[in-house]
Amino acid sequence: MSNAHGIHDESTTLRTASDADLSAIESLLVASGLPTSGVAESVGSFLVAESNGEVVGVVGMEYCGDYGLLRSTAVAPGWRGRGLARQLVTRIIAEAESRGIRALYLLTTTAETYFPSFGFRTTTRETAPNEIRDTGEFRGACPSSATVMCLTLPT
Repeated sequence: MSNAHGIHDESTTLRTASDADLSAIESLLVASGLPTSGVAESVGSFLVAESNGEVVGVVGMEYCGDYGLLRSTAVAPGWRGRGLARQLVTRIIAEAESRGIRALYLLTTTAETYFPSFGFRTTTRETAPNEIRDTGEFRGACPSSATVMCLTLPT
């Protein structure tokens, strides 16, 4: 689990999101064309990258029993291309592993070629467990044409 102070590099801090970050997270998601439904309810399982008091990146996890739905990966335009999304995704996958999560799922319409570098494989909506299919993202926040990907975690 992350500590309260986060992890530092020369310009950003990764930390667990709080309710105070909600508007900044939603603004970043909207600017990136990503859905905001369900964010407020699970903001405590999101990570943010912060620089000089400003949220410049986010990644979210919606925990559903033994499974997780990776969602809401976004980086502010001026911060793209610096590996910040990779740091956020790597960190949230590690947190899911530490919680004993069996598998992670995600829906994407734009990043089908990005997530295989983390071990995600394309799958179908029908193979996702009910806990994942019952989330707001699966039920309608993401289009039915979105690619479904899965990462099985070591148990």
